[in-house]
Amino acid sequence: MSAGPDSARPARVFTPDFLTELFRNPLDPGYADAAARRRESPSPSGWRGASARAVSVLVIVVVGFLFAVAYRETLAEEPSRSQARAGLIAQIKQRQAETDRMTARADRLREEVGRQRDAALSGSQAARLRNLEAGTGLGRVRGDGVVVRMVDAAPKEDDAVTGDSEAGPDRVIYSDLQKVANDLWAAGAEAVAINGQRLTATSTIRSAGAAILVDFRPVTSPYEVMAIGPGSMRDKFEESRSAYLMRRVAKQTGLSFQVREAEDLTLPAAPEPRLRYAQPSVSPVPSLSGSAAVGSTSPGPAGPGTSPSPSGGVR
Repeated sequence: MSAGPDSARPARVFTPDFLTELFRNPLDPGYADAAARRRESPSPSGWRGASARAVSVLVIVVVGFLFAVAYRETLAEEPSRSQARAGLIAQIKQRQAETDRMTARADRLREEVGRQRDAALSGSQAARLRNLEAGTGLGRVRGDGVVVRMVDAAPKEDDAVTGDSEAGPDRVIYSDLQKVANDLWAAGAEAVAINGQRLTATSTIRSAGAAILVDFRPVTSPYEVMAIGPGSMRDKFEESRSAYLMRRVAKQTGLSFQVREAEDLTLPAAPEPRLRYAQPSVSPVPSLSGSAAVGSTSPGPAGPGTSPSPSGGVR
C-alpha cells in the first residue's frame, strides 16, 4: 500500500512569535502579580503605619538640622575668609609699591653711573657706548614712531554665566602682543616697549592664567605698544598680518585696535639682564696611563661604545 502525498510532508510546528508577544505584553508577568498582591493586601495601619510616618518625619528633621548647621558654619567662616583675602590683596599692593620704589631707585642709580662713566671716558667712547645701550635696550631712547593701542571689549551680560570674557576673542591675549611686537620689529622699529616695559633680545611675553606678563611684570588693558623707528614704519605695519588679524577681530568682537603716529616718544631702559654663559660639562682630565681618559679632549682612537666627535675627540 503506497503512502499518500500528505503522509510524506513533515508535520507543521507552530512556534510563538516572540516579537508580537513582546509588543502585546511589554511587562514581565511578575510585575502584574506584584501589583495584584499589593491591591489585595490591606494598607498599613495601626502602629506600623504610625511608626513609618514617625521615622520619615524624624529623617526630614535631621536632614533639615544638618543643612541649618552647615549654613551657619558657612556664614561664620565668611568674615575670616574675607579678612584673609583682604590681607593678601594688601600684601600684593605693598609689594608692588616696594618694587616700584626700588625700580625708580635703580633707574636713578643707573643714570648716575652713566654720568660718572661719561665723565671718565672720552667723547667718542661715551657716544659709542650710549649707541650700543640704545640698540640693546639698556639705555633710554627718544624719537618719533608709532603707537599701537589695544583695549579689551566691554564685558557682555552673559559672560558671567558662559565665561566667554575670560577666554574668548573679545579680549587681548598674550599672543596678540607677541605678533604686534614682532611685526613692528619687522617694519623697522629700533626700540619697542609695552605699557612702559622695554623689550630686548631676552624679553618674554607670556600668560599666567588670565594675566599677561612682560618680563614677569603684569600689564593690563589698555595695552599700548610704542615703537621708535623710521617714517615708513606705520605703512609697513599696516600691511602686516598681525594688523590684518587684529582689525578683523576688532570688527567681529568689539575689541579696540588703533594705530597712530606719535612724535617725541620716550622709551625707558630695560633692566639689566641676567645672562647665562655656557660651561663645559666635563673638564679635561690628564691621562695617567698614556691612553685617552674618559672626558679627555685629546685626539685618539675611540674606545668601545663611543663615537668620535667631529673634532676628533671622544664624547
